[in-house]
Amino acid sequence: MTAGDSAPIYWDSRDLTPFGQAHLRTPVHDLAGGVGGLLTGVLGARNPSLLAVNGEVPRLRRMPRPAKEVHDAVFSSREPERLIALARTYPGWAGLCYLMSGLLVYQHGGYLRASELLQRGLTTRNDDDANRYSSTYLRRIVTRIELAERVEVPVLFSEESVFLALAHALRETGRTEAALDALTGLPPSLPMALARCSLALSLGRSRTVIDWTEGLLNADDLSAALLLVRARALRREGRLDAAQQAITEVLRRRKTHLVLRNDALTDKALLLLDSSRRSLNPRDWGRRHEDPVPQREIAAPVPIRKDEEMRRIWEQDWKNLSED
Repeated sequence: MTAGDSAPIYWDSRDLTPFGQAHLRTPVHDLAGGVGGLLTGVLGARNPSLLAVNGEVPRLRRMPRPAKEVHDAVFSSREPERLIALARTYPGWAGLCYLMSGLLVYQHGGYLRASELLQRGLTTRNDDDANRYSSTYLRRIVTRIELAERVEVPVLFSEESVFLALAHALRETGRTEAALDALTGLPPSLPMALARCSLALSLGRSRTVIDWTEGLLNADDLSAALLLVRARALRREGRLDAAQQAITEVLRRRKTHLVLRNDALTDKALLLLDSSRRSLNPRDWGRRHEDPVPQREIAAPVPIRKDEEMRRIWEQDWKNLSED
């Protein structure tokens, strides 16, 4: 689905998704997280500088030698250089090694290098042994990804974890358009929708955001955060009544996170200010101001889809092989 599509992008029809419960960062939460990390280290749990794992590290069964070295590097390496070296040693495992090193760097906050490693991993093919190993032993790896400002979600190793991490890394390095393109083609889901809508709004595509979030209800904190993005897009378009409805939906659910409720109240105050500006002329007092008729947003250029890019790389490799 491209940036110009009008259908909602938040509805996920899968029974199981790789996403965990959303976390909203606050100064107090960050302080508590730091203390929790210290206690974890004291109690001898898994080192936070390693890739996070949901449960125990899986035990490697009978696999070829590259798998043993990669397995040890993935679950015990604190620096990406070891995985990068293995990518050069075993070309058939290079794509996987670059991806895991990219996720490790991303976890440490090195967004520029993470974006480079993740993009290289996505464009480097793996052999069958590497793909088999990945699907068997890496499913427990968890990456905590920032979808929008102060909103994070843990994601099991999957297509979503790689592309969401890449999009955030690109956003942090100022490549917002590339970040939005990186999310093209992912299955519909609330985390993906929040990431895409936040990026689209920052690019000024408020009408697209409105189309993407049509019919959204406040079922959890992710949907509440997405409703706030929708409300801001509606406000930019001058549709104040519709923006007020979106904010009312955020405040409807009592268990909505306090951070989101505070943001909703702030946005509500801004809406009241905008509404009062409409009525500065005494002739307009007492009249109801209808929202302007929504206009269709011009579709953005269609980015290259991942499958088309991989096919182009495969055709080029085949051409080079034929020439040899």
